[in-house]
Amino acid sequence: MSVLLEVIATTVADAQLAAQAGANRLELVTAMGEGGLTPSLGLIEAVIAATAIPVNVIVRPHSRSFVYDADDYAVMQRDVRAVKAAGANGVVIGMLTADGEIDREGLARAIDAADGLAITFHRAFDETRDLQKALDVLLGFDAVTNVLTSGGKPSVLQAESIMRDLVRQASGSHCTVLAGAGLTVDAVAGFVSKTQVEAVHFGSGVRVGGNGLAPVDASRVAQVRALLDAMRN
Repeated sequence: MSVLLEVIATTVADAQLAAQAGANRLELVTAMGEGGLTPSLGLIEAVIAATAIPVNVIVRPHSRSFVYDADDYAVMQRDVRAVKAAGANGVVIGMLTADGEIDREGLARAIDAADGLAITFHRAFDETRDLQKALDVLLGFDAVTNVLTSGGKPSVLQAESIMRDLVRQASGSHCTVLAGAGLTVDAVAGFVSKTQVEAVHFGSGVRVGGNGLAPVDASRVAQVRALLDAMRN
């Protein structure tokens, strides 16, 4: 099997370009400059209608932190239900306690609202105190099918040995380690070879000029797709 390629989309045009160039899945966000926030319902519906590949939608009510209060959770649950009703493939969420652990109770509530949708736990994971312990917690939730991580580093390229360990830890489970943050077209093949990750996540690395706020560059997506496919042979 070829390595799965997930690309961040912020517009309908992004989504269409990424899908046509060989992305397997989209992560739909708004406010890339803030690390990604919940997109509007109109955008969610339009992207799902415009593309044939699975769309995972981030549900993140603000960028202050990953520690949420009761009102934040109420908003997130509403958004998760709306994402489900819009026909998305999954939701991308993450929540922590004040002392840097996975907020199990908050995660359980979000999973309940998702009602069977695939759950990706996002890079809030990288802010936990102990990545392997945090992954063990997430492996205890059957609904969590992906963990997006840079191995706790600003760039995943700085975390090859950590990523290798996380991949090994999740091996054989229902959960895939999704490598993201800092991946580039030039580095992706070597990184995948060294870490054995089965899924990669691209944002600025497949955008015009490498700028996170720029549109998707279809030629870069196609290059990554070709490199990943070549590794299969």
